[in-house]
Amino acid sequence: MERSLRAARVATYVYFVLCGTLMGAWVVHIPAVEARVGIGHAALGGLLVLLGLGAFGGMRAAGRLTDRLGARTVVPASGAVCAASLVLPALAPNPWTLAGALLVFGFANGCLDVGMNAHAVHVEKAYRRPVMSGFHATFSVGGVIAAGAAAAATAVGAGPVATLAVLGALGVATALLAARALLPDAAAADEAEEGTGTPAATADRGQVRRQIRIFAALALMVMLSEGAANDWSALHLRDVLGAPASTAALAYGAFAAAMTTGRLLADRIVSRHGPTAVLRHGAATAAVGITIAALTPWVWAAFLGWALFGLGLSGCVPQLLSAAGHVDPAAAGANVSRVAGLGYLGMLAGPAVIGWLTHLTALNHAFLLLTLMCAATAATAGILRTTATPGSPGSDRAASPAPAGSSR
Repeated sequence: MERSLRAARVATYVYFVLCGTLMGAWVVHIPAVEARVGIGHAALGGLLVLLGLGAFGGMRAAGRLTDRLGARTVVPASGAVCAASLVLPALAPNPWTLAGALLVFGFANGCLDVGMNAHAVHVEKAYRRPVMSGFHATFSVGGVIAAGAAAAATAVGAGPVATLAVLGALGVATALLAARALLPDAAAADEAEEGTGTPAATADRGQVRRQIRIFAALALMVMLSEGAANDWSALHLRDVLGAPASTAALAYGAFAAAMTTGRLLADRIVSRHGPTAVLRHGAATAAVGITIAALTPWVWAAFLGWALFGLGLSGCVPQLLSAAGHVDPAAAGANVSRVAGLGYLGMLAGPAVIGWLTHLTALNHAFLLLTLMCAATAATAGILRTTATPGSPGSDRAASPAPAGSSR
């Protein structure tokens, strides 16, 4: 059992890396696809909304499918479809076909996202200690792989179609080969029944629904903040503080590097202090960081603020998804999909919300909305006390030994 559990954990890492690689490969080829189809930025922005809507639809569909069919079926199937559809946007000859390609790719990506997170919940339950944040850290590794692959392909003269076709083929093979190591559906169900969450048979459904709504609202605020950082951090340094473009680009780098570092460390912190502390202090740190970035007149302090913002946000979403999966193990997929889906809408809305606020106030002052959201998240973090992440303080299995060979 210990060997199969380690293999399942490695396979889960593989799917997180795969998801990050596929999405990263699309992102780095957006300019080439835009030029091929012959559309402007405004039209592209509308088409990217379809990608988000497709992903949201996939997330909602994957939740119930994962609970009904099992992650061992949904994860490799959605991973293979997502990888196979990666090349479709590069082949699209016009905006209409590009719209269809983005809907398909987004839907499959949303299914993969929810399925792998639901499986990660089962792996975490079996390990009896926090491991969720580590999975999310490896998603960022996929983005690095995609950027490196695109750079290498460009250096040898390969075009977008060839590059995405090769990456897609490798992705299909990876998705299918890693499937054998996933937890068997029956074993995952057994872990759900015996784990640290409330048994499905005795769970108060009304209470569970209320908890999931709160988790989803918190995920919305956290991921809206993350989405705003993705699109506005570099522009903040360039337009507000007057930094050169090369320097301004490092603002997002500071944010992303701090977030990845925080996720690599978060599981150990959860084991020692519990998920509530990580969510509360992380959101409070993010509130301080974005306030510094919003109000400082100095570039170096803005870098510090964006780094603190990323570090603070890093552990928040993994704790919310973990809690959603553990609160009612029999419906882990559906609950994860609800929290992830609303959070994803927040990430899509973040750039637009900040952009709208710039019609009313300066860009840096618009960031104070993110301060309020992070502060509200910190104030509401106590909701996580109602669910216990395996192996964390407050879990009835905190003292249980981890499976042999499960040391990091």
